[in-house]
Amino acid sequence: MSVDAPASLYLDPQIRDWVLFPITLVMILVGVLRHYIVVLLQSPPKKLSRAGVREQRALLRSQILRATSSKSPIPPAHYKALSRHLSDAFKLGAYLKDGPPNGDAVSSATNALTDPATMDGMMAGMKTQLVMMVPQMIIMGWINFFFQGFVLIKLPFPLTFGFKSMLQRSIDAPDMDVRWVSSLSWYFLNLFGLNGLYRLFLGGDNSADSSRDMTMSPFASAGAAQLGQPQDFTKLFKAERDNLELSEGQYAWAGEELDVKVLRKYGKLLPRLD
Repeated sequence: MSVDAPASLYLDPQIRDWVLFPITLVMILVGVLRHYIVVLLQSPPKKLSRAGVREQRALLRSQILRATSSKSPIPPAHYKALSRHLSDAFKLGAYLKDGPPNGDAVSSATNALTDPATMDGMMAGMKTQLVMMVPQMIIMGWINFFFQGFVLIKLPFPLTFGFKSMLQRSIDAPDMDVRWVSSLSWYFLNLFGLNGLYRLFLGGDNSADSSRDMTMSPFASAGAAQLGQPQDFTKLFKAERDNLELSEGQYAWAGEELDVKVLRKYGKLLPRLD
């Protein structure tokens, strides 16, 4: 045996039983627990008023009409009448939740910071993030306080020296084999490696995914989209009017010469008499 060869390490089985397994089990249970806490904290979406639903459905109706314009099942006269009716209603603001604008007043989007619905979404998002961040901070402090400097496990596959700083956090041993994993590094490996297990038991859209905590600020929430400006339906209706006009030029009735198509399909089309 060479004199310069590094000495082999032998782990006490009690480290496996009282450090490795407890850290893994605690992280699994905390992830499952916080998933169900987030589910309980999520409030059901507030119901839109009748005028708000009507506003959204009018826009959706126009979009469906445009999407089927190139091969529309609606006869030409009915399609044109429906398209003109929607265009005129959008112009007059008949479908706006707050009613048609008065005179030349230009409607502006509601300020997100003064909208009660948006503020509720922001508060719910912050509560969710606290539930997601605080347990991880407590677990990291627990590991640092009780198990700092512990070597827990040796990976069964070879690794390059570049992984040493990632796998041996809180351990200053330059000659140690890179495959040995410290307690703090085992925490980070579980932080990202347990997501597949959570997806298996809790589904793909679960709240136990810890990797999101590393990329999101404490005040970034799943409902962060509500921080943006609400939709201005006055501008949306104006753009939809232009789109309806373009769609009229691309209109084609699916029933055009339907009788000829059916006869041709079954070989019953009579020859032309010139």
